[in-house]
Amino acid sequence: MKVLLDLQYLNVATTGIKTYMLELAKAARKYPHPEIEWIFSHEPEKQAADDSFKGPKSKIQKLNYHLDYFRWKEFQLPDLVKKYKPDVLICPDFVSPAASLPCRRLTVIHDAFFWQMPENYPRWWRKYFLNLIKKGLREDTTLITTTEYSKASLIEHLGDDWPISVVYQAPKGLLAAADPQFLRKKGLQPQEYFLHIGTFDRRKLLPLLVEAFAAFLHQSQSSKKLVLAGGAGQSKRMDDFPVVQKLVTDLGLQEHIILPGYLSDGEIKALYEGAFAYVFPSLNEGFGIPILESMGFGIPVIHSDQPALMEVAGGAGLPFHTGNGNDLTEKLILLDREKDLRDQLIIKGKERAKDFSAEKFIQAFHRLILKPSF
Repeated sequence: MKVLLDLQYLNVATTGIKTYMLELAKAARKYPHPEIEWIFSHEPEKQAADDSFKGPKSKIQKLNYHLDYFRWKEFQLPDLVKKYKPDVLICPDFVSPAASLPCRRLTVIHDAFFWQMPENYPRWWRKYFLNLIKKGLREDTTLITTTEYSKASLIEHLGDDWPISVVYQAPKGLLAAADPQFLRKKGLQPQEYFLHIGTFDRRKLLPLLVEAFAAFLHQSQSSKKLVLAGGAGQSKRMDDFPVVQKLVTDLGLQEHIILPGYLSDGEIKALYEGAFAYVFPSLNEGFGIPILESMGFGIPVIHSDQPALMEVAGGAGLPFHTGNGNDLTEKLILLDREKDLRDQLIIKGKERAKDFSAEKFIQAFHRLILKPSF
């Protein structure tokens, strides 16, 4: 059975979707199935390294990207289907071609943010992108999403006209060696900092974390620091990076909160290896990869009780009430004081992380690919 995997979006994908696409491609090669022949639209690493459309762009450059994406989905990808004649087309970036195709489709819709949080997106862009998504729900399509929470959310907003399968993804494989000098350069000591990695999107509630951490320092007299690694939010409308910067200055926490920006895999690995705990205060997530990355490194996780994060953590994390800064402060203090609790969370987390391997990720896709079509 031939399977065509659309990897074009890797040239702009960041964080979660980029990890999803790269790990799916890697797993397809690492764990081949005798009945499945994979065809990649692009070489994964090369496409991910293409920076033609990355970084701050003018309106004209952004428009050029949207036109390029539209041409790919509506003309070039259908031409590849005609060329390779796959039995299954996998689009892991929400959008499948609007054209009629002679193959089954597996379309990954990672979350329901476009429907749940319309205020986070420019109105015209949201309307356009939702239209692309809906036009691609054609013929023999199965939707794939990341958690039962996301599945329920999609049914609420899209209905149940298309079957939806939940496939738990695998975290990023950090194969690079940890940068041995990185912690020293940033003035960090092992086990003496809390960690968060990701963009400064508004839904991440990072200003709440900064305020909760300030209260933690005041109440505990701890010398621990907080590292908020990652870049700006995906648009000015969603970006809380300037808010966090101002808050750090206003609270006088420049020596306590580190904002290192985007990092290499070696630098990220060094942060994971040395962290005291990971903190994930997000308002809304479709999955929550950093929970699994942290647990795999033996780092306890404090996370909001948002449904997807509760589902992924599986009882192996320390939840707090979403949006409640006082409760988050209490959990920071609790973990700092209770060594036995931290040790228990580390053990539970390592076991939970085993449920999300690359092999299990691709095996779930194998089952869907080989499932008879009716």
